[in-house]
Amino acid sequence: MKYTIVIQWSDEGECFVVSLPEWGEFCHTHGDTYEEAFKNAQEVV
Repeated sequence: MKYTIVIQWSDEGECFVVSLPEWGEFCHTHGDTYEEAFKNAQEVV
């Protein structure tokens, strides 16, 4: 299966915020680096 992973920088949180749209509007994770955020998203999936 394929899922969409959206990674955006948050000035407020000073981190990369990840949303997984197919999992619902409240499914989010984050990371201090882009790579960490992507890794955390993969763990959620």
